[in-house]
Amino acid sequence: MYSAAAWSVGTAAGRETHGHLGTRRWGGAELNGTELWDLASVTKPIVGLAALRLAETGALRLDDTVGAYLPEYRRVPGKADITVTQLLTHTSGLPGGTPLWRAHSDRDGLLAALRGLPLRGAPGTVVEYSSAGFVLLGLILERATATGLDELVATQVCEPLGMRETVFAPGAAARDRAVSTELCTWRGRLVTGQVHDENAVVLGGVCGHAGLFAPLTDMDRLGRALAAGGDGLLSAPGFARMTACHTEGLPLRRCLGWQGRDAVGSPVGTAMGPSSYGHTGFTGTSLWVEPAVDGPGADSVGADRAGVNGSGADRAGADGAGVNGSETDRAGADGARAEGRYYVLLTNRVHPSRAPRRFPAIRRAFHHHAAALTRP
Repeated sequence: MYSAAAWSVGTAAGRETHGHLGTRRWGGAELNGTELWDLASVTKPIVGLAALRLAETGALRLDDTVGAYLPEYRRVPGKADITVTQLLTHTSGLPGGTPLWRAHSDRDGLLAALRGLPLRGAPGTVVEYSSAGFVLLGLILERATATGLDELVATQVCEPLGMRETVFAPGAAARDRAVSTELCTWRGRLVTGQVHDENAVVLGGVCGHAGLFAPLTDMDRLGRALAAGGDGLLSAPGFARMTACHTEGLPLRRCLGWQGRDAVGSPVGTAMGPSSYGHTGFTGTSLWVEPAVDGPGADSVGADRAGVNGSGADRAGADGAGVNGSETDRAGADGARAEGRYYVLLTNRVHPSRAPRRFPAIRRAFHHHAAALTRP
């Protein structure tokens, strides 16, 4: 199914369990725990964190519009008034997976094609998981700060958390530790240390929707910070705003940069608590977090804390749910977790090809069993 996997479960205090197994590619070197993994779409919430930190400093506002930062969009019908919040919550109306790379082999051509994509609906009225929206978000962050996205992610997220090896476009030495992904017919080679996503390749490997590489230890650092309520990243109100559902009344559950856990269709099944959140990546990666207050009734607690609430089924849940966990058993006597907990799963499930396999079921089973291990 794939050649490599690494995992970790922990709290703000540190790891509770972790491990790795397999080889960096079929027939390659065995894992030793220092590998770099193509995070794929797990890049999105990390870029989202950078956006939220910039918002807290006043460098931009979440209700700012695309047209305020990207002059080339000011005369594009329907797109100029898309807000940063709508990009973060996938409510911009922009379409989902669009293989613009097939017809556009250079950055300028691909970005021009992105401007011409038809909207699926009026901004704020539909939820559709959209990589195009996060490409735009990355461009906005660069324009707002006159700084490259790679530097922004480094200074706003990675450096504060000590994620020293999380990078876009790894250098030669780092590529030697990268886990291989797909035997790509478009590139004519096995992809190792270069972003798997083809649109990201055309954009130069540094973009808002994909491109980050990280070792398991850095994902631990991010998980610990989130389990601690955003410690070292965001203020308490800012963290509550990020993790609350912003798609009330719409059929998909989305936080700012993250997806919420849905009663039906969650990629982690129903083993996680109802106010948990996280993100998955096409290459077989995921980070999921249960906040300190969770369990039955936690949605109402979260609503009181953040001022918004919501429910629904998330697009990433197209995998289906099928593994059930008992939230009541995991919760304490008062129906709440005593401390936040994070779950990291890293694989190269697209190696050597992206052909459909049983990975969604494996991911759900991982979260089900990991959650069971941490029940009181």
